[in-house]
Amino acid sequence: MNDKSNPALAAIWMIGAILSFTSMAVAGRAVSFELDTFEIMMFRSFIGIAIVSLVVLATGRQREVTSRSLRIHLIRNLSHFAGQNLWFYAITVIPLAQVFALEFTLPIWAMFLAIIVLGEPLTRIRLAVALVGFAGVLIVTRPWIGGISPGAAMAALAAVGFAGSAVFTRLLTRTETIFCILFWLTVMQATFGVICAGIDGDIAVPSAQSWPWIGVISCAGLVAHFCLTKALSLAPAAVVTPVDFARLPLIVVVGAVLYNESVDPAVLLGAALIFAANYYSILTETRRNR
Repeated sequence: MNDKSNPALAAIWMIGAILSFTSMAVAGRAVSFELDTFEIMMFRSFIGIAIVSLVVLATGRQREVTSRSLRIHLIRNLSHFAGQNLWFYAITVIPLAQVFALEFTLPIWAMFLAIIVLGEPLTRIRLAVALVGFAGVLIVTRPWIGGISPGAAMAALAAVGFAGSAVFTRLLTRTETIFCILFWLTVMQATFGVICAGIDGDIAVPSAQSWPWIGVISCAGLVAHFCLTKALSLAPAAVVTPVDFARLPLIVVVGAVLYNESVDPAVLLGAALIFAANYYSILTETRRNR
Protein backbone atom coordinates (compact mmCIF):
# COMPACT_ATOMS: atom_id res chain seq x y z
CA MET A 1 0.00 0.00 0.00
CA ASN A 2 1.30 3.42 -0.94
CA ASP A 3 1.24 6.67 1.04
CA LYS A 4 -2.19 7.58 -0.36
CA SER A 5 -3.85 4.32 0.67
CA ASN A 6 -7.03 4.71 2.66
CA PRO A 7 -8.81 1.38 3.24
CA ALA A 8 -11.68 2.95 5.20
CA LEU A 9 -12.49 5.38 2.40
CA ALA A 10 -12.09 2.59 -0.16
CA ALA A 11 -14.68 0.55 1.75
CA ILE A 12 -17.11 3.49 1.61
CA TRP A 13 -16.65 3.74 -2.17
CA MET A 14 -17.24 -0.03 -2.43
CA ILE A 15 -20.52 0.35 -0.55
CA GLY A 16 -21.55 2.80 -3.27
CA ALA A 17 -20.62 0.24 -5.94
CA ILE A 18 -22.52 -2.53 -4.16
CA LEU A 19 -25.68 -0.43 -3.82
CA SER A 20 -25.40 0.60 -7.48
CA PHE A 21 -25.05 -2.98 -8.77
CA THR A 22 -27.98 -4.06 -6.60
CA SER A 23 -30.24 -1.21 -7.73
CA MET A 24 -29.37 -2.00 -11.36
CA ALA A 25 -30.55 -5.59 -10.88
CA VAL A 26 -33.84 -4.45 -9.32
CA ALA A 27 -34.41 -1.86 -12.07
CA GLY A 28 -33.55 -4.41 -14.76
CA ARG A 29 -36.23 -6.76 -13.48
CA ALA A 30 -38.75 -3.92 -13.28
CA VAL A 31 -38.45 -3.03 -16.98
CA SER A 32 -37.94 -6.59 -18.29
CA PHE A 33 -41.72 -7.08 -18.54
CA GLU A 34 -41.92 -4.22 -21.05
CA LEU A 35 -38.55 -4.13 -22.84
CA ASP A 36 -36.19 -6.80 -24.10
CA THR A 37 -32.51 -6.74 -23.16
CA PHE A 38 -31.43 -5.01 -26.39
CA GLU A 39 -33.94 -2.21 -25.85
CA ILE A 40 -32.82 -1.80 -22.24
CA MET A 41 -29.21 -1.49 -23.39
CA MET A 42 -30.13 0.97 -26.13
CA PHE A 43 -32.07 3.42 -23.95
CA ARG A 44 -29.56 3.02 -21.13
CA SER A 45 -26.72 3.94 -23.49
CA PHE A 46 -28.54 7.00 -24.86
CA ILE A 47 -28.75 8.40 -21.33
CA GLY A 48 -25.13 7.37 -20.74
CA ILE A 49 -23.96 9.31 -23.82
CA ALA A 50 -25.66 12.45 -22.48
CA ILE A 51 -24.12 12.06 -19.01
CA VAL A 52 -20.58 11.30 -20.21
CA SER A 53 -20.67 14.07 -22.84
CA LEU A 54 -21.79 16.64 -20.28
CA VAL A 55 -19.01 15.60 -17.88
CA VAL A 56 -16.38 15.71 -20.64
CA LEU A 57 -17.51 19.16 -21.80
CA ALA A 58 -17.82 20.50 -18.24
CA THR A 59 -14.30 19.38 -17.34
CA GLY A 60 -12.74 20.46 -20.64
CA ARG A 61 -11.41 16.99 -21.48
CA GLN A 62 -12.56 16.85 -25.11
CA ARG A 63 -9.00 16.29 -26.35
CA GLU A 64 -8.78 13.08 -24.32
CA VAL A 65 -11.50 11.48 -26.45
CA THR A 66 -9.46 10.09 -29.35
CA SER A 67 -10.12 7.50 -32.06
CA ARG A 68 -6.62 6.01 -32.20
CA SER A 69 -7.66 2.76 -30.46
CA LEU A 70 -11.04 2.20 -32.09
CA ARG A 71 -10.35 -1.47 -32.88
CA ILE A 72 -9.64 -2.26 -29.23
CA HIS A 73 -12.65 -0.18 -28.13
CA LEU A 74 -14.80 -2.20 -30.54
CA ILE A 75 -13.62 -5.57 -29.21
CA ARG A 76 -13.98 -4.39 -25.61
CA ASN A 77 -17.50 -3.09 -26.12
CA LEU A 78 -18.69 -6.10 -28.09
CA SER A 79 -17.61 -8.25 -25.15
CA HIS A 80 -19.27 -5.94 -22.64
CA PHE A 81 -22.47 -5.68 -24.69
CA ALA A 82 -22.76 -9.47 -24.89
CA GLY A 83 -22.07 -9.88 -21.17
CA GLN A 84 -24.51 -7.15 -20.14
CA ASN A 85 -27.34 -8.52 -22.28
CA LEU A 86 -26.82 -12.03 -20.92
CA TRP A 87 -26.78 -10.60 -17.38
CA PHE A 88 -30.05 -8.72 -17.89
CA TYR A 89 -31.61 -11.92 -19.21
CA ALA A 90 -30.28 -14.02 -16.33
CA ILE A 91 -31.66 -11.76 -13.59
CA THR A 92 -35.19 -12.29 -14.96
CA VAL A 93 -35.16 -16.10 -15.01
CA ILE A 94 -33.07 -17.30 -12.03
CA PRO A 95 -32.69 -16.09 -8.42
CA LEU A 96 -30.59 -12.94 -8.08
CA ALA A 97 -28.23 -14.63 -5.60
CA GLN A 98 -27.36 -17.27 -8.20
CA VAL A 99 -26.63 -14.59 -10.82
CA PHE A 100 -24.35 -12.67 -8.48
CA ALA A 101 -22.59 -15.85 -7.32
CA LEU A 102 -21.75 -16.83 -10.91
CA GLU A 103 -20.68 -13.25 -11.65
CA PHE A 104 -17.89 -13.69 -9.08
CA THR A 105 -16.17 -16.03 -11.55
CA LEU A 106 -15.17 -12.96 -13.59
CA PRO A 107 -11.57 -12.81 -12.23
CA ILE A 108 -11.03 -16.45 -13.12
CA TRP A 109 -12.12 -15.97 -16.74
CA ALA A 110 -10.12 -12.73 -16.88
CA MET A 111 -7.03 -14.64 -15.76
CA PHE A 112 -7.26 -17.00 -18.74
CA LEU A 113 -8.06 -14.19 -21.20
CA ALA A 114 -5.09 -12.17 -19.90
CA ILE A 115 -2.82 -15.05 -20.89
CA ILE A 116 -4.03 -14.76 -24.49
CA VAL A 117 -4.49 -10.99 -24.80
CA LEU A 118 -1.85 -9.55 -22.45
CA GLY A 119 0.69 -12.37 -22.55
CA GLU A 120 0.55 -12.99 -18.79
CA PRO A 121 1.95 -16.36 -17.59
CA LEU A 122 -0.19 -19.27 -16.37
CA THR A 123 1.33 -20.28 -13.03
CA ARG A 124 0.49 -23.34 -10.98
CA ILE A 125 -1.23 -21.17 -8.38
CA ARG A 126 -3.44 -19.53 -11.02
CA LEU A 127 -4.35 -22.94 -12.42
CA ALA A 128 -5.23 -24.21 -8.93
CA VAL A 129 -7.35 -21.10 -8.33
CA ALA A 130 -9.21 -21.74 -11.58
CA LEU A 131 -9.92 -25.36 -10.61
CA VAL A 132 -11.24 -24.38 -7.17
CA GLY A 133 -13.35 -21.63 -8.72
CA PHE A 134 -14.74 -24.12 -11.24
CA ALA A 135 -15.68 -26.42 -8.36
CA GLY A 136 -17.60 -23.51 -6.85
CA VAL A 137 -19.44 -23.01 -10.15
CA LEU A 138 -20.44 -26.69 -10.15
CA ILE A 139 -21.83 -26.34 -6.62
CA VAL A 140 -23.84 -23.27 -7.61
CA THR A 141 -25.26 -24.74 -10.84
CA ARG A 142 -25.43 -28.46 -9.80
CA PRO A 143 -25.55 -29.85 -13.34
CA TRP A 144 -26.04 -33.37 -11.92
CA ILE A 145 -29.56 -32.30 -10.84
CA GLY A 146 -31.50 -31.74 -14.05
CA GLY A 147 -28.59 -30.25 -15.97
CA ILE A 148 -27.62 -26.57 -16.15
CA SER A 149 -30.58 -24.23 -16.54
CA PRO A 150 -30.52 -21.69 -19.42
CA GLY A 151 -30.49 -18.85 -16.90
CA ALA A 152 -27.45 -20.22 -15.06
CA ALA A 153 -25.65 -20.78 -18.37
CA MET A 154 -26.39 -17.19 -19.42
CA ALA A 155 -25.13 -15.84 -16.07
CA ALA A 156 -21.89 -17.82 -16.43
CA LEU A 157 -21.42 -16.61 -20.01
CA ALA A 158 -22.13 -13.04 -18.84
CA ALA A 159 -19.14 -13.34 -16.50
CA VAL A 160 -17.01 -14.39 -19.49
CA GLY A 161 -18.19 -11.31 -21.39
CA PHE A 162 -17.42 -9.03 -18.45
CA ALA A 163 -13.99 -10.66 -18.13
CA GLY A 164 -13.22 -9.89 -21.77
CA SER A 165 -14.33 -6.31 -21.19
CA ALA A 166 -12.05 -6.04 -18.14
CA VAL A 167 -9.00 -7.43 -19.95
CA PHE A 168 -9.37 -5.11 -22.93
CA THR A 169 -10.04 -2.20 -20.56
CA ARG A 170 -6.66 -2.91 -18.95
CA LEU A 171 -5.15 -2.83 -22.43
CA LEU A 172 -6.84 0.49 -23.21
CA THR A 173 -5.72 2.14 -19.96
CA ARG A 174 -2.13 1.93 -21.21
CA THR A 175 -2.87 4.67 -23.75
CA GLU A 176 -6.37 6.07 -23.08
CA THR A 177 -8.06 7.95 -20.21
CA ILE A 178 -11.19 6.87 -18.39
CA PHE A 179 -13.18 9.61 -20.17
CA CYS A 180 -12.19 8.27 -23.57
CA ILE A 181 -13.07 4.71 -22.54
CA LEU A 182 -16.47 5.73 -21.12
CA PHE A 183 -17.33 7.86 -24.15
CA TRP A 184 -16.75 5.05 -26.64
CA LEU A 185 -18.45 2.64 -24.23
CA THR A 186 -21.73 4.55 -24.33
CA VAL A 187 -21.58 5.41 -28.04
CA MET A 188 -20.80 1.87 -29.19
CA GLN A 189 -23.26 0.26 -26.77
CA ALA A 190 -25.99 2.56 -28.09
CA THR A 191 -25.11 1.61 -31.68
CA PHE A 192 -25.17 -2.10 -30.90
CA GLY A 193 -28.47 -1.63 -29.08
CA VAL A 194 -30.12 0.15 -32.02
CA ILE A 195 -28.98 -2.55 -34.45
CA CYS A 196 -30.04 -5.49 -32.28
CA ALA A 197 -33.29 -3.96 -31.01
CA GLY A 198 -34.34 -2.78 -34.46
CA ILE A 199 -33.38 -5.83 -36.48
CA ASP A 200 -36.96 -7.13 -36.26
CA GLY A 201 -38.39 -3.72 -37.18
CA ASP A 202 -40.08 -3.31 -33.81
CA ILE A 203 -38.57 -1.16 -31.05
CA ALA A 204 -40.72 -0.71 -27.97
CA VAL A 205 -40.81 2.75 -26.38
CA PRO A 206 -40.69 2.75 -22.57
CA SER A 207 -43.84 3.83 -20.78
CA ALA A 208 -43.87 6.71 -18.32
CA GLN A 209 -43.53 4.20 -15.49
CA SER A 210 -40.43 2.58 -17.03
CA TRP A 211 -38.39 5.70 -17.78
CA PRO A 212 -37.33 6.24 -14.13
CA TRP A 213 -36.11 2.61 -14.01
CA ILE A 214 -34.15 3.15 -17.25
CA GLY A 215 -32.59 6.21 -15.59
CA VAL A 216 -31.64 4.10 -12.56
CA ILE A 217 -30.00 1.48 -14.81
CA SER A 218 -28.04 4.15 -16.71
CA CYS A 219 -26.82 6.04 -13.68
CA ALA A 220 -26.21 2.97 -11.52
CA GLY A 221 -23.96 1.39 -14.16
CA LEU A 222 -21.77 4.47 -14.46
CA VAL A 223 -21.72 5.13 -10.69
CA ALA A 224 -20.87 1.50 -9.89
CA HIS A 225 -17.81 1.42 -12.12
CA PHE A 226 -16.71 4.88 -10.97
CA CYS A 227 -16.98 3.81 -7.30
CA LEU A 228 -15.09 0.58 -8.02
CA THR A 229 -12.31 2.49 -9.78
CA LYS A 230 -12.04 4.97 -6.90
CA ALA A 231 -11.90 2.15 -4.35
CA LEU A 232 -9.09 0.40 -6.22
CA SER A 233 -7.19 3.70 -6.37
CA LEU A 234 -7.35 3.97 -2.57
CA ALA A 235 -6.57 0.40 -1.53
CA PRO A 236 -5.20 -2.84 -3.01
CA ALA A 237 -7.54 -5.38 -4.58
CA ALA A 238 -6.88 -7.66 -1.59
CA VAL A 239 -8.65 -5.08 0.60
CA VAL A 240 -11.39 -4.12 -1.85
CA THR A 241 -12.48 -7.62 -2.94
CA PRO A 242 -13.79 -8.83 0.46
CA VAL A 243 -16.06 -5.77 0.63
CA ASP A 244 -17.38 -6.54 -2.85
CA PHE A 245 -18.42 -9.98 -1.63
CA ALA A 246 -21.03 -8.22 0.54
CA ARG A 247 -23.07 -7.95 -2.66
CA LEU A 248 -24.14 -11.57 -2.27
CA PRO A 249 -25.80 -11.45 1.19
CA LEU A 250 -27.36 -8.10 0.25
CA ILE A 251 -28.90 -9.49 -2.94
CA VAL A 252 -30.10 -12.55 -0.99
CA VAL A 253 -32.06 -10.19 1.29
CA VAL A 254 -33.35 -8.15 -1.68
CA GLY A 255 -34.46 -11.30 -3.49
CA ALA A 256 -36.23 -12.64 -0.40
CA VAL A 257 -38.00 -9.37 0.43
CA LEU A 258 -38.96 -8.16 -3.05
CA TYR A 259 -39.37 -11.41 -4.98
CA ASN A 260 -39.93 -14.06 -2.29
CA GLU A 261 -36.82 -15.96 -3.42
CA SER A 262 -35.67 -18.68 -1.07
CA VAL A 263 -32.11 -18.79 0.24
CA ASP A 264 -30.23 -21.74 -1.31
CA PRO A 265 -27.35 -22.92 0.93
CA ALA A 266 -25.61 -24.51 -2.08
CA VAL A 267 -25.44 -21.13 -3.84
CA LEU A 268 -23.88 -19.54 -0.75
CA LEU A 269 -21.40 -22.41 -0.40
CA GLY A 270 -20.39 -22.30 -4.05
CA ALA A 271 -20.05 -18.51 -3.96
CA ALA A 272 -17.86 -18.74 -0.85
CA LEU A 273 -15.60 -21.23 -2.64
CA ILE A 274 -15.35 -18.97 -5.71
CA PHE A 275 -14.58 -15.98 -3.49
CA ALA A 276 -11.94 -17.89 -1.51
CA ALA A 277 -10.16 -18.88 -4.71
CA ASN A 278 -10.20 -15.31 -6.02
CA TYR A 279 -9.07 -13.84 -2.71
CA TYR A 280 -6.19 -16.31 -2.36
CA SER A 281 -5.09 -15.44 -5.89
CA ILE A 282 -5.12 -11.72 -5.09
CA LEU A 283 -3.14 -12.20 -1.87
CA THR A 284 -0.56 -14.33 -3.70
CA GLU A 285 -0.16 -11.79 -6.51
CA THR A 286 0.12 -8.93 -4.00
CA ARG A 287 2.86 -10.67 -2.01
CA ARG A 288 4.76 -11.57 -5.17
CA ASN A 289 4.64 -7.96 -6.42
CA ARG A 290 5.93 -6.69 -3.05
